[in-house]
Amino acid sequence: MIFQESNMYDILIKYFNSYAITPLTGDQIDMIQSSFVAKRYRKRQYLLQEGEICKYSSFIIRGAMRQYRVDERGEEHIINLFIERWWASDRESFLNQTPSGYFIDAWEDTEALVVAQTDLSNLIIHIPALTQWIMKLSANFTVAAQRRISAAISLSAEERFYDLEKTYPEFLQRFPQHIIASYLGINRETLSRIRSRIVKR
Repeated sequence: MIFQESNMYDILIKYFNSYAITPLTGDQIDMIQSSFVAKRYRKRQYLLQEGEICKYSSFIIRGAMRQYRVDERGEEHIINLFIERWWASDRESFLNQTPSGYFIDAWEDTEALVVAQTDLSNLIIHIPALTQWIMKLSANFTVAAQRRISAAISLSAEERFYDLEKTYPEFLQRFPQHIIASYLGINRETLSRIRSRIVKR
């Protein structure tokens, strides 16, 4: 399914309104629509490559993306996974406009609305609802990061899998086993054994 641009903006406005105390005005909606650009990414097309500055944040309308780093042996290590209604970017590079240490690419053909850092900053200044949104988003990001660190430190591989299954079950449907294993910080063989035990129960 390919979304028309008007439908893409409707989804974005509905998303922002979910954070607003009062609905966005017509002028505010016009300002948002003039700041975001519709973009389509083919599978494996890059949003960001290591060493580049993350100039854009992408609100995913349809599709899935992944953020990862590549070690000296050429192995990929998944940092974040993104699906519909998520924002794909390297937050540190985007906010500070510094070179990124990560890659972000589309794992599926993806449709998104992208916004430049300066344009998003301007929107947040002028639209109170977006101030409420960015505060909530930052809080959610902090909680998720703390949860992930805690899981990596204190949970077994099997417990990490169950936690992911409970928290983000969509990931297990959208991403293949080797990406899920990397995201959990385990190898594919361990993940395969965990899934085999689940099937036998």
